[in-house]
Amino acid sequence: MAATRDDTPPTEPRPDDSDLDEAASLAAAINESVALRASDPAWAGMFEQERARLRALEPDAFVQIEHFGSTAVPGLVAKPVVDILAGVRTLDGVDDLVDRLCDNGYTTSREFNATLADRRWLMRWKNGHRTHHLHIVVHGAAAWNDRLGFRDALRRDPALAGRYAELKTTLAARHQDDREAYTEAKAAFVRAEARGDD
Repeated sequence: MAATRDDTPPTEPRPDDSDLDEAASLAAAINESVALRASDPAWAGMFEQERARLRALEPDAFVQIEHFGSTAVPGLVAKPVVDILAGVRTLDGVDDLVDRLCDNGYTTSREFNATLADRRWLMRWKNGHRTHHLHIVVHGAAAWNDRLGFRDALRRDPALAGRYAELKTTLAARHQDDREAYTEAKAAFVRAEARGDD
């Protein structure tokens, strides 16, 4: 489960968070190298802090807000971006919610979101790096249940988490400069586990 710690300043220019419009935010996310970090207990606190902020901003919007993805699994290597799953009653009117969140620290890509039938995706940035991904989905729908089911399986089964960590480390080395290929290769593992393939 080897991971690197990158305490050195980035060598490539990073966007100024205040200058990130929709296109720049998406381009910066797509072009950021895949770099895994050792598990960090601070990730849980980052989630809790952002969940409280989201509840204060939109007290009636979310049925439930959960921490998922690799940063939600103690001991698992991860990209240092906290994934948040926010369950809503319906996606009807969700684009208005997205607009309000973008007025309060998030960025998004409406073009990318238009390709997503079951969710909306947003990002938060700090010091030129993404810190959070917010996935808004219908509470209790497949997009909700599948993501939390995989998180819970990783938390429950150290052997599964170990296999996933090995795969992520291999894929990060292979696709260091191709985030989409890295994500798609990981997705095949996740889908197989969800189906119970051997």
